[in-house]
Amino acid sequence: MVGPYIDLSIYDDEAALLAGLRRSDPDACTCLVKRFAPLVYSRALRLTNDPDDAENVLQTTFISVCKALPTFDGASSLGTWIYRIATNEGLMLLRRRKPQLNLDSIAETLQPDELPQQREPWSADPVRAALDAELRGQIEQAIAVLPDSLRLVVILRDVEGLSTEETAARLEITPGTVKVRLHRARLRLREILAAYMAQRAEGNDEA
Repeated sequence: MVGPYIDLSIYDDEAALLAGLRRSDPDACTCLVKRFAPLVYSRALRLTNDPDDAENVLQTTFISVCKALPTFDGASSLGTWIYRIATNEGLMLLRRRKPQLNLDSIAETLQPDELPQQREPWSADPVRAALDAELRGQIEQAIAVLPDSLRLVVILRDVEGLSTEETAARLEITPGTVKVRLHRARLRLREILAAYMAQRAEGNDEA
């Protein structure tokens, strides 16, 4: 059965949306979910690499948002604040889901012989060089196959743009460990994407 029609445009403005949320207007809650759910889910999927876990993060994020709304002071945009909550919810789920990957004190999992052996010349950073939709898709796929300890650092540092110190605080590890994992993750991404980038370069030369 289709629910009642709600004109979502009445809360296009963030200030109006916040006012509606604070007076517990159900239409405002619907607008909030409609506006931010797709991006929250996308962020959760990046963190967890699992659709079911991403759905759980989506639900817990909006529950946490509703509880914490009275404390929102507007220092950042509503979206930034919600995405920060989603990141925290995702990290907490990972700690529960994979206790063997203790993010508090996990040892580095890569051995020297696991480090990339392929050293193709490539000037583009594998995360920041999102030149087009095809390349972005290749990068997303490459990030998805990284081990959790490396994938989380890449997402927080290179995708989300957090500083080394902020990433360390989120993952509850040292800044030095963040740098080591980020370096190893970038090397692994270069290895995964080397063949694609070489093929892309050949295509550009022929053009």
